[in-house]
Amino acid sequence: MTFSTAGLCDSYSEQEHFQIAEPIFNCYGANTTFSGRISTLKTFEDDILIRAMLSEKVKDRVLVIDGGGSRRCALIDGEIVRLAIDNGWQGIIVYGCLRDTVAISQLPIGIRALHAHPLKTHKKDHGDRDLVISFAGINFKKDHFLYADIDGIIVSETMLS
Repeated sequence: MTFSTAGLCDSYSEQEHFQIAEPIFNCYGANTTFSGRISTLKTFEDDILIRAMLSEKVKDRVLVIDGGGSRRCALIDGEIVRLAIDNGWQGIIVYGCLRDTVAISQLPIGIRALHAHPLKTHKKDHGDRDLVISFAGINFKKDHFLYADIDGIIVSETMLS
């Protein structure tokens, strides 16, 4: 599917359940344009559930992680991103930080995160999946559709063409 978020805004921004993210994210990963159905995860400074979810085989999905906006450690790294690619994930949105940015920039996946941070996470095994999570002015819901490119991130309840 070829799209631009600007084009999607021109065509669909008046529809109910069409949301545009506040421009708070930096782009990482080699794929600057990506889309898919949303899976959600809420965790704080802990990557155990992230690793478990990205170990699941999927088709055309994007993992949206509410990391509480923490800038004290990285929720994902190059190893976790390679795991996501191997299992069919199209992208990851992180309301938090990541590390291994040079390696991630070469990997064929779309990544958005607040910042880079060199410290790895703590291992507490805390978190919840498939909840409605909210940040950047968007309510992310499981199975809604996410579209991202260099211009921004859009979420819609329905698939956009």
